[in-house]
Amino acid sequence: MAEKWTPNSWRTKPILQVPQYPDFNKVKVIENELANSPPLVFAGEARSLLRDLGRVADGQAFMLLGGDCAESFAEFSADNIRDTFRVLLQMAVVLTYGAGLPVVKVGRLAGQFAKPRSAPTEINAGVELPSYRGDMVNGIQFTEEARIPDPRRLTRVYNQSAATLNLLRAFAQGGYADLHKVHQWNLGFVADSPAVSRYQNLADRLSETLAFMEACGMTSKNSPQIRETSFYTAHEALLLNYEEALTRIDSTSDDLYATSAHLLWIGERTRQLEGAHVEYMRGIANPIGCKVGPKMEPQELIRLIDILNPKNTLGRLTLMVRMGAGIVEERLPALVRRVKEEGRNIVWISDPMHGNTIKSSTGYKTRPFDRILKEVKSFFQVHAAEGTHAGGVHFEMTGQDVTECTGGARSITDDDLSARYHTHCDPRLNASQSLELAFLLAEILKDDRSVAAKKVAAGI
Repeated sequence: MAEKWTPNSWRTKPILQVPQYPDFNKVKVIENELANSPPLVFAGEARSLLRDLGRVADGQAFMLLGGDCAESFAEFSADNIRDTFRVLLQMAVVLTYGAGLPVVKVGRLAGQFAKPRSAPTEINAGVELPSYRGDMVNGIQFTEEARIPDPRRLTRVYNQSAATLNLLRAFAQGGYADLHKVHQWNLGFVADSPAVSRYQNLADRLSETLAFMEACGMTSKNSPQIRETSFYTAHEALLLNYEEALTRIDSTSDDLYATSAHLLWIGERTRQLEGAHVEYMRGIANPIGCKVGPKMEPQELIRLIDILNPKNTLGRLTLMVRMGAGIVEERLPALVRRVKEEGRNIVWISDPMHGNTIKSSTGYKTRPFDRILKEVKSFFQVHAAEGTHAGGVHFEMTGQDVTECTGGARSITDDDLSARYHTHCDPRLNASQSLELAFLLAEILKDDRSVAAKKVAAGI
């Protein structure tokens, strides 16, 4: 029988990837302030996402999760939030056409400020300092003072997340997401991208469809599905004192929800079965996720699923597969097969970013576009072979005109990386690469639909 869960029961468990604050009393003051602050998201919104992800698990919808590798204080602006939001809208339209399914849109936004690190320190020019762990913990400047963990940053994260969520809700519900604006969602710097002409053709077809629907009496005024969209937020639950402080009882159900985001996930480095992060996540009522890397074994995965989703609830648990091109086809089939045999309800999505990070010839950390695409293709091929549903994708991307990932139709090279390499942590796809990837993925989904239809027609 599982031990009794409380929002702070994680404090009795072993924990990794947390900062060592110099003054515990200051931490407690900040935690108390956050505990008395309004929730950032609401239980009803989290339940809506749970229902939407239930449809993804059942093969009736597709999940698109995307956003910044690590949000920062320096890059916080309405323009950056808007640009990332509209690229996600563009991608969702493309994927909807390809999959023939509704797309559940989740932004890696309004809370993704902390990052796990492979080493506690880093060395630069012979000087060793604590690693940068994201703006939620310390500063990116390579100085002794900046690298000291500061609990006041938790308050700034809360305030910036609240402002970001306020703007996202306005975009999603205030008319910006109206499908009639599909032609206006282009960014200036992708105008010469090969993906843009394809997008314009798709937008033209969508406009013709909307004109037909309007002639039949379905307009933005009487059909909110055309004018508005559901948009959710997610981040890795790394700093559990922040998550605990924002855990609230839902008055309608008496369930406890994390109110920092609609969906939280556990990273590959913090998914220990007896660890603090798994302990916290098992008790909240939100939909949750967990990264699955190449070292995961089938029996360990089943044990993890049983801890995190003991009632086998549809949409409760999303597994984010991050293995690397050339590895996913070797390691994933046994996991998918075992989960299917055990009858577990899972949302399977591909995270092709984290397993494909390399160091370029110019010294920059990058991710080759071809490797990202290869892992996505392999992910879908595995699920097709196992008779399971490939439910979605997770991309680290931005609406900014960055040069951080090599390749794509615009052929960013190692020598181009230094032009606009702005990430605070890992390399991100830019808007052009994101849109191009959406079209390539749409083709995969369209082919899968065609194969499935032929099987149904043949009675297979």
